[in-house]
Amino acid sequence: MFANQTVLVTGGTGSFGNTFVPMTLKRYNPKKIIVFSRDEMKQWDMAKKFEGDDRVRFFIGDVRDKDRLHRALDGVDYVVHAAATKIVPTAEYNPFECVKTNIMGAMNLIDACIDKGVKRVVALSTDKASSPINLYGATKLASDKLFVAGNSYSGGKTTRFSVVRYGNVMGSRGSVIPFFMSIKDKGVLPITDKRMTRFMISLEEGVELVWHAFEDMVGGEIYVKKIPSMKMTDLARVVAPEARQDVVGIRPGEKLHEQMISAEDSHYTYEYPEHFKILPTINGWANCPKRIKTGVKVPEGFVYASDNNAEWMSDKQLQDWIYVNKDKIGSI
Repeated sequence: MFANQTVLVTGGTGSFGNTFVPMTLKRYNPKKIIVFSRDEMKQWDMAKKFEGDDRVRFFIGDVRDKDRLHRALDGVDYVVHAAATKIVPTAEYNPFECVKTNIMGAMNLIDACIDKGVKRVVALSTDKASSPINLYGATKLASDKLFVAGNSYSGGKTTRFSVVRYGNVMGSRGSVIPFFMSIKDKGVLPITDKRMTRFMISLEEGVELVWHAFEDMVGGEIYVKKIPSMKMTDLARVVAPEARQDVVGIRPGEKLHEQMISAEDSHYTYEYPEHFKILPTINGWANCPKRIKTGVKVPEGFVYASDNNAEWMSDKQLQDWIYVNKDKIGSI
């Protein structure tokens, strides 16, 4: 798919980009992968991992800057949009900045990709975009809608846009597993609510979902991977069996359970062996056989949330994952 093609990743120095780049280089041998981000120190650190590999290029820029995007997208075939302001409390207290990156940045990228003739674009979304209660989720829902509508907005151009949605990424920078591991020796772990559950997905699984979206997309689909759930109290117990769990209350804008498909989405959602696909409601695309393919429509009122999930991660599965990934947890 990416053989002899040029791929650009916005926000490419984040957790996703640090996994996507080496995996894609190994599997597809693209002509070039461009890492587009605004943090030169993260680019400097990341560049050391690919020293001597002329397929990896680095481009300083911000998705808020459309002119810079136009320059970066010269000759680009595929784009993964991973850039976002995503920490929930940060977004609550800095709403204008979140809107500028997550909504205005999405608009800039859509325009620039169409203008530059990019073939396909996959944007990363989040469980928080489904029935959002916080600003971050609301901006990502708006972003999702923009990318879906981009397929109409492109007019006669051939650029196509789709979205992938997943929940808590295990071991990523700033996530709960490295946080608990960093403080477990204190003997106390903060738990926001004993009932809280979260979806669990590895970065590698997230990359594979993006690959699948590029291969399968017609335009406007939202892909949701089937992944296990886990209670936060169980996760804390696995990480630090001897630690006391101290209930501290839910943070501003935080959900008790993650949701990736709402009851309202169920009217347009189809199930596949390893994922779900939410089809666009505009232009009659929800009934498009090319988009549905082999999918089976979910029941009316279906909700895919971390508390009603059919699949749960066991203690041993998490222990094994931590053991295999212990050297990179929290580092990317």
